[in-house]
Amino acid sequence: MLVWIYSLVSVIIVSLISLIGVFTLSLKTEKIKKASLFLVSFATGSLFGDAIIHLLPETFKDLGFGLLPSLLIVSGILLFFILERFLRWRHCHEIDCPDHETVASVILVGDAAHNLIDGMVIAASFLASIALGIATTIAVVFHEIPNEIGEFGVLIHSGFSAKKALLLNFLSGLTAIFGAVIVLMIGSKISGFPLYLLPVTAGGFLYIAGSDLLPELHHEVKLSTSFWQMILMVLGISIMALLVLLE
Repeated sequence: MLVWIYSLVSVIIVSLISLIGVFTLSLKTEKIKKASLFLVSFATGSLFGDAIIHLLPETFKDLGFGLLPSLLIVSGILLFFILERFLRWRHCHEIDCPDHETVASVILVGDAAHNLIDGMVIAASFLASIALGIATTIAVVFHEIPNEIGEFGVLIHSGFSAKKALLLNFLSGLTAIFGAVIVLMIGSKISGFPLYLLPVTAGGFLYIAGSDLLPELHHEVKLSTSFWQMILMVLGISIMALLVLLE
């Protein structure tokens, strides 16, 4: 029951992040871009930290260092690659992203799938341990903030009213709850199910951080901005490391 409570509270928080776009309406686009860039830096460190410091050690502890866990990690990388290439799901962190302004409906479908997976990996992490679940939730939350801001901006630029954009974004965010419930129900019936989902999650986090987030940080070449990007990445990794010490 405790795992259910932690998991559902966590995915509800993740779902509510879809409403964060409303706070950007009074801000200038340039300020939003700047804030988003720093949030992406922190999210990059958090995802790398959670994958390498939490998920992979937990995987190797329970499954060993054999072929199976390695294949599951690679499967996670391939899964997220397929989602991007064939479902046209792409993390959008820019308020005026030109590639996505004409595909708002595709973004909503892709985001729903993305949030469903978020809910599944959060629940699987909590089934493994409460500490691992908290770490994964933090990583997902800080990744979702710039993602949701960007997607909200795309919907507004596509002609949706602020109210409709928030509603649609929120509805797509609710799929995280369904993902969590699915894993919690399956996990109680299939022994070891969370252990096999964790390395897949680790691979997915490594793919997102490495292929999606890091390239965005390279767009900014100012030395001062790069310095703060590095600081925030280290901060994200440090928080993941700190959670291990607090276990």
